[in-house]
Amino acid sequence: MTAMAPSQVVATAILFALTLYVLFGGADFGAGVWDLLARGPRATAQREVISHAIGPVWEANHVWLIIVIVLLFTGFPAAFASITTNLHVPLSMMLVGIVLRGSAFTFRSYDNAKLNDRRWDRRFSWPSVVTPVLLGIVIGAIATGRLATRPEQPVSLFSVWLTPFPLAVGLFALAIFSFLAAVYLTLETADPSLQDDFRRRSLISGVTVGILAYVVYILARTEAPLVVRGLGASSWGFVVRVATGTFAIVTLAGLWFRRYQVARAAVMVQVTLILWGCALAQYPYIVPPDLTVSGSAAPPQVQRLLIVTLAAGSLILFPSIYYLFRIFKVHTFHPASNRPGE
Repeated sequence: MTAMAPSQVVATAILFALTLYVLFGGADFGAGVWDLLARGPRATAQREVISHAIGPVWEANHVWLIIVIVLLFTGFPAAFASITTNLHVPLSMMLVGIVLRGSAFTFRSYDNAKLNDRRWDRRFSWPSVVTPVLLGIVIGAIATGRLATRPEQPVSLFSVWLTPFPLAVGLFALAIFSFLAAVYLTLETADPSLQDDFRRRSLISGVTVGILAYVVYILARTEAPLVVRGLGASSWGFVVRVATGTFAIVTLAGLWFRRYQVARAAVMVQVTLILWGCALAQYPYIVPPDLTVSGSAAPPQVQRLLIVTLAAGSLILFPSIYYLFRIFKVHTFHPASNRPGE
């Protein structure tokens, strides 16, 4: 077995950080979706559970997105230039959405006057809906292979991402984030009625993920043929599809039988397989059809320094993240508005 080239190691680290951002930061966005859709007599209690769940960790989860960006522009500057130039509009809108939802969540949590709570709720929830769609649009637009990758190619700020496939991937990302959040939230409270609320949302969003996955696949056959060929022609493509479907069934079964720990573990594997399957289908390209991992990489000495920096930083980052979750995620939450007699 040949050793991985430094550029391949850095590319794998980008994919690993993106996966962690989706699994943790993505669930924070999904929680904002359910905050917006909270209804019924337990709506306030549902929002309290959501605030408790994401409050201690939501800002820390952005570290994974920062790692993706830094590794991309340092390790693969040509790919970074192509993505940020062609997709400047949705990326800028994403940044605005991240800032708006973070600011609104902070004001909602620490506004001592408690005035206009619903205003802060809306300003937190709506960016939580729009931002995942924009992230999915960016990923879908890259997969189409239509981004300008050479100086002589014209750049279009809108037509490259305002097409059915990127938009479908955007909705698919929103469904995945909502699915993750709903499954996680079943374990954030010990109240059976609230667990059932989030269980129903999990089942609905899980079915929605399956439907949108099929829509994305159908559109990819014409708009992102490279991904379809990669999944269909490779020896591992069939295995990944079967494994993804299997874990999707396990997730839904765990929810149906109220085995929430099983459902949470299974959905994390399911989403990871979706991400890695799409990335492997596109490999060796970072930005199809011209920019490969090796062809768009920074000089080898830069790649090696990045690997050393990643290794050193991991010694601090991962224990810190583990300690944060260990402190704030060991107890379930009992909303005051849902306690008996209140």
